[in-house]
Amino acid sequence: AALPSCRVLVVTTFGRPGYLRRAMEAGANGFVVKDTPARQLADAVRRVHAGLRVVDPALAAETLATGPSPLTGRETEVLRTARGGGTVAELAATLHLSEGTVRNHLSAAIGKTGARNRADAVRVAEANGWLLG
Repeated sequence: AALPSCRVLVVTTFGRPGYLRRAMEAGANGFVVKDTPARQLADAVRRVHAGLRVVDPALAAETLATGPSPLTGRETEVLRTARGGGTVAELAATLHLSEGTVRNHLSAAIGKTGARNRADAVRVAEANGWLLG
């Protein structure tokens, strides 16, 4: 915001749809994975400098296919907290929620991610970049 003419090219190890979506929403002008060949990386820098948007094409296609996170803000928060493990009671105490509410959010997140259990839901959400923040 302080430097509106500054252009940003994100070069990252984390080539995941959620990371791309988040970077672009934050105002990045480009997004490539760090194993991009040197010539393509240099071209990306030049193109972003010229005012163009540059996005890794395979990641762009995957992002479009994946779509935005299906999780609500609260489901995301519960899964973030569940990353560290712990019982439902411990999660509830940390989040200042009832155990039943935590179970409901976990159940909804498991269903929305197509996961088998809580740990799998965390894995799926992280792989898609939905637990950023």
